[in-house]
Amino acid sequence: MPEELDDYVPRGLEEYWAIVRRRRWWILLPLFSCWIVVWGFSWLLPTTYRSEALIFVEQQKVPDHYVVPNITFDARSRLQSMTQQILSRAHMQSTIDHFHLYSQGRGLNRLLNSGDPVEQMRKDIKIELVDSAEHPGELTSFKIQYSSGSPILAQQVNTELTSLFVNENVKAQRQQSENTTVFLDTQLEEARAKLAEQEVKVRAFKAKHLGDLPNQLESNVQILSGLQAQLQAAQRSLDGARQQKIYLESLQQQYQSAQTSLSTGNSPTSREALAKELVDLRVRLSDLRSRYTDDYPDIVAVKGKISKTETLMKQLADEVASTQKTDNASSAVDHAAVGEVQRDSLPSMMQIQSQLKANQLEIQNYQQHERDLETQVSAYQARLNVTPEIEQELAEVSRGYEESKSNYNSLLQKQMQSQLATSLERQQNGEQFSIVDPPNLPDRPLSPSHFLLSLGGLVLGTILGVTLTALLEMTDVRIRQEKDLERLVPARVLVGIPRLSTPTEDHLRLTAQWIELGAVATIIILIVVGNLFAFYKA
Repeated sequence: MPEELDDYVPRGLEEYWAIVRRRRWWILLPLFSCWIVVWGFSWLLPTTYRSEALIFVEQQKVPDHYVVPNITFDARSRLQSMTQQILSRAHMQSTIDHFHLYSQGRGLNRLLNSGDPVEQMRKDIKIELVDSAEHPGELTSFKIQYSSGSPILAQQVNTELTSLFVNENVKAQRQQSENTTVFLDTQLEEARAKLAEQEVKVRAFKAKHLGDLPNQLESNVQILSGLQAQLQAAQRSLDGARQQKIYLESLQQQYQSAQTSLSTGNSPTSREALAKELVDLRVRLSDLRSRYTDDYPDIVAVKGKISKTETLMKQLADEVASTQKTDNASSAVDHAAVGEVQRDSLPSMMQIQSQLKANQLEIQNYQQHERDLETQVSAYQARLNVTPEIEQELAEVSRGYEESKSNYNSLLQKQMQSQLATSLERQQNGEQFSIVDPPNLPDRPLSPSHFLLSLGGLVLGTILGVTLTALLEMTDVRIRQEKDLERLVPARVLVGIPRLSTPTEDHLRLTAQWIELGAVATIIILIVVGNLFAFYKA
């Protein structure tokens, strides 16, 4: 046996061809049998037609810088959500009942449709997403496909599904937009209430601390400066009034001294005192003029005193002159003449006394005014001292007001934008689904593919025939050629005896060949015609 393996020579094409000719029926019959079984079974399978529709994801028609959408439009996630809603059992059962789908049929249809109708319909529906070529991952459109045994029914059901997707999208967007607007309205009302509460707090705080507020600091400083200036002026006026009092009192004393002098004849002393005081007043006037203008209150007061002193000196001079004339006329002065002089000077004394009383009232008024001004200055100084603390408290109160106001303004703007977006959605001018290609009426079935099944039957039959032929060749060992004998017997073959047959045997052999040829031709014709029929039917 090892020698036989060592001497093994591979078969040539002639030997394989001889095997094919010898086992031709073992190849043709399994091939034809498998093909005819598969081909016939393919025509028993239920036919499926698929209707397809293309829906485009249309963007908002109004530019975003005019109307800002109030909903987040993620087409992919929204489509997924709507698919779950539309493929829910309630929607599917309603569609099944409307079109009477998945009723129990006969034969293979009954076996294939023996499950839950809703699950079967979900399997027959297919959603295919189409992304943008420029922006991968961005959904631009999607296809809805539905498979059914009837092309018209497939189109009708797909039309229903397409309408469900478009209407559900419009409904979902409108509902979401309206919910956003309602939410913003609620938040705006709450923000308005909080803002009103903060406004009441700020208003109450400002009313409580009126005059002490930080924005009144500048006016308080100006008023305080004015009050301090008025206080200084009042103090200067009070000083002037007191000096006037001293001056009037000195005049009163001088008048009294002059009257005493007249009665005793010693008037030069009074004139000297008045002259000295006049000189002092003029020196003081000169000093004030070197520093102030003539309208300055102290200068005006000194001028008045100088005028009164000069008048008084003139009166004294007249009295002295009249007294001297009286002395020259009579050497003795009687008490009646002195009394007459005293009666002449009496009006001047009464005038000075009335001026003293008026001066005292003026001093009292100035003192009261000074006290009032000091009280006001103290009050405004207290306001200025408490202003930093009030400013800090106001900042704390106003912080909540500013935050509430900012939040209210922001919500108000968002609410107005949301109302515009909701109005846009109600007019169906926002982002939506539009049908580009409506569901088509399929003209060819999707499955089964009779032509492919027919080719599969041919391949299966060929494999089966070749396998049977190989098994037969390996189990049926015979010596059919000279070289087969040489492999077994070491001797050489000298003579070969050809096959001898009678004319009858030749005639029968020829008839059998023609019969076989006709059978082979019939098989080939059947296979070709069956494949062509399956191809054109597909």
